[in-house]
Amino acid sequence: MSTDDSFAAAYREHYWAVSRFVARRLDAGEAHEVEEVVADVFSIAWRRRAELPEAPLPWLYAVARNCLANTVRGLGRRRRLLHRLGHHETVGGRQIAPSPDTESPGSWVHEALARLSPADQEALRLTTWEELGVEELAVALECSAGAAAMRLHRARRRLRTEIDRMRMNVRAGQAGRAEQAHRAGRAGQAEQARRAGQAERAEQAGRAGADSRD
Repeated sequence: MSTDDSFAAAYREHYWAVSRFVARRLDAGEAHEVEEVVADVFSIAWRRRAELPEAPLPWLYAVARNCLANTVRGLGRRRRLLHRLGHHETVGGRQIAPSPDTESPGSWVHEALARLSPADQEALRLTTWEELGVEELAVALECSAGAAAMRLHRARRRLRTEIDRMRMNVRAGQAGRAEQAHRAGRAGQAEQARRAGQAERAEQAGRAGADSRD
């Protein structure tokens, strides 16, 4: 197969996978940037079509990561300029659970993932969203398979640590609310007892007054 044919096959088979890869890494309000980034990816792939491997998707992801880095830097400069000019730009993104105690436990993963470093997030996303194996991950991250495996192991460990920390915070909050409710209940019972005592003393005083009049 010629290099032109290899490129055509890669474009035909992987265009939508690359589009999804890019879209997942840009905010919803920046959807118009997706097509431009994807176009850049395949423009570079065309110029470097002689380098296309037999399994080109991880290689295309590596190119897309570099294109995204340039785009994100450009968007950051634009936001800073708008801020200096006194404009406020609202960008809609994926919703992240506000707190673990208001969402199902499965939603904790999204919030915990957002707390990790960009490098850890990328390793986890490539193996979950894009379903890459370690060898493919190494190509996408442009590192050795051993380094990719270690990065993935550390990223998963840090994700578990974040989830465990969130669970502990939730349990501490639940315990605190339970203690507050218990104290409120005891205070309410004490208030009821005080009022009952006052009513009983008032009734006794009334009876004593009636007896003295008799």
